[in-house]
Amino acid sequence: IGVDAQVSSGAGAVPYVDIWDPKPTGLFLIYAPAAALGYPAGIWAYQALALVCLLATAILAARLADRAGWRRGSLAAGIAVILWPNLIDGQGGQAPIFYNLLMIAAAWLIVRGEREASAGRRFAGGCAAMALVGLALQIKYAAVFEGLFFGLWLLWREWRAGRGLVRMALTAVPLAGLALLPTLAAWAAYASIGQSDAWLYANLLSILDRNPDPALAQLANLAAIILILSPLLAAAALGWRKRGEADVAPFLFAWALAAIGGLLVFGSYFEHYALPLIPPLAICAAAFLGVHRRFAFWMLLLAFVGGQVLLLAKRSTRGTPGEITAIAQTIGTGSGCLHVYSGSTMLYPMTGRCAVTRWIFPSHLSRTRERGAIGVDQDAEIDRILGQRPEWVVMRKPYRGERPEIRERMLSGVKRDGYREVAVMPLGNDRYTLWRRAIPPARSAISSE
Repeated sequence: IGVDAQVSSGAGAVPYVDIWDPKPTGLFLIYAPAAALGYPAGIWAYQALALVCLLATAILAARLADRAGWRRGSLAAGIAVILWPNLIDGQGGQAPIFYNLLMIAAAWLIVRGEREASAGRRFAGGCAAMALVGLALQIKYAAVFEGLFFGLWLLWREWRAGRGLVRMALTAVPLAGLALLPTLAAWAAYASIGQSDAWLYANLLSILDRNPDPALAQLANLAAIILILSPLLAAAALGWRKRGEADVAPFLFAWALAAIGGLLVFGSYFEHYALPLIPPLAICAAAFLGVHRRFAFWMLLLAFVGGQVLLLAKRSTRGTPGEITAIAQTIGTGSGCLHVYSGSTMLYPMTGRCAVTRWIFPSHLSRTRERGAIGVDQDAEIDRILGQRPEWVVMRKPYRGERPEIRERMLSGVKRDGYREVAVMPLGNDRYTLWRRAIPPARSAISSE
């Protein structure tokens, strides 16, 4: 996802209008400062921000475990929050790294209110918590499941306090309103520039149009997630029996179940989609880890070693800085545009070349599940791109989930239109084929026609 900050060819472009990507507006705002720094400083900037958010999340996880009475396991909970993202593909600045901080801060406010006798103070804390949920929704809409649980818990707390249905209804309106406010504000901002439909489709309707991944692939991905999280899942489950007299334990364990349910309902089980499960599971595991400290030590040591091994392996299989730099240098800078049919969009900022489509992320135009879910016909957009005559076209090897007929359409087009194969270059386990048009065209801007 860090790629969003690095597409310099789209500088000044309006998301959904000039560059299409179905992510909440808030996520673009998070990456905007890093994008302003350009390549490569922007990479360091968003990684630094992700690190700060991760450390803050770990501190709050430890404090919540302490608040629940599991002080002996609180440090282990915080360390687990830091280590587990490396095991589950969370090292690249993925959206949950940022919104986990907002959600755990909301959880902290709710837990603090559990012992608050004043209805007014409970209401103020609940409003602050749901406002944080609203901000989290503008980073990743998947936060809606945890956010819905938080809201229902706040209402149930008032029911336990003896509030009637009318009072609860009056409480629900501002809580829900605060959770929706950032999203409504983003929609209003686009409506003010006449792009309400573009915002609506990218943020909401396109999700409904997306095709499901093959069932076997989804099950395989889910199995991998369960395997990676199994130590935390087991420790959290055993933690319920070790929870003692913690008055906030029901909320913390219910939060973990809500996060698990959100993952299962959302589907498309990419590993990093499970990142939101780590904070609540780690907190609940603290009840067990504080009692079984030797187990905690070995679990965390294995998580650290395994995470470092995975990072080294991914560096090897996904490609090194030297390899992608060599590809960028082969393409070089110049006035002619670049089209990355499949491969890393980092090549746009690394070469400084313009794009010829607003569907700049390759999978949107080539992946089966995106067919009919991007607001344009994939085949027609490939034909339009070929008609723009970009100077360079980059194609990686065929990948799982790609439409073979789309690849053949692009490959036939570059051969028909006078492109020549300049090089086949490695990037980790992949191979990038670089095609160059014989007569470079004049530079063109990103087009949404």
